[in-house]
Amino acid sequence: MSIARMWWAVPALVGALLAGSATAASAACRTDGYRASVRTVDARTAADMTGVSWKEGCPVAIADLRRVELTYWGFDKRRHQGEIVVHKDVARSVVDVFHTMYQARFPINKMRRVDFYGGSDDASMADDNTSAFNCRPITGSTAGFSVHSYGKAIDINTVENPYVKGGTVLPPAGSAYLDRGDVRPGMIVHGDLVWKAFTAHGFTWGGDWTSPHDYQHFEFPV
Repeated sequence: MSIARMWWAVPALVGALLAGSATAASAACRTDGYRASVRTVDARTAADMTGVSWKEGCPVAIADLRRVELTYWGFDKRRHQGEIVVHKDVARSVVDVFHTMYQARFPINKMRRVDFYGGSDDASMADDNTSAFNCRPITGSTAGFSVHSYGKAIDINTVENPYVKGGTVLPPAGSAYLDRGDVRPGMIVHGDLVWKAFTAHGFTWGGDWTSPHDYQHFEFPV
């Protein structure tokens, strides 16, 4: 059965699959206020992505990607609903990881598809945006696909968790967060709740790399 839309409740699925239908029954809200959905990429979104975050020759088909909409806590201490595009193989893990972050009230600035930034990783990072899929080269290179191109990498709070290689800091505003011992809201450090949540689901953290230190970046093997 092809499921175009799935809603999960934590700890269990609320509702039953509609027999023979292309959609699943939906659950409105969890007891803690966390709401998450996983959907196939609809035709309108696919059109928005084509030529922007997805291009001919990308290593993954749009049909293998999923739109995940979920609740997160903002720096304003309010609940927000964000959207992230990931590979279907990691979609459920993403729902679980962000639920853990939600329960801990880990703050996220914003969560939008990179299409809203014209597919520009630099613009998305400068806006402190949390995002995942973007068919592009590895940062600092013009060849080879980034793991983001497979929908299996996520960048979180890009200003608070910058990409650092030598004297290069991306985004430049991330320079205010180079002292990783001075942990402030939205930052990720080795062994913390965010690190544990992702690594428990098989992701690795770019902050553990020797060079570069990509503090915003979690990736799953491709």
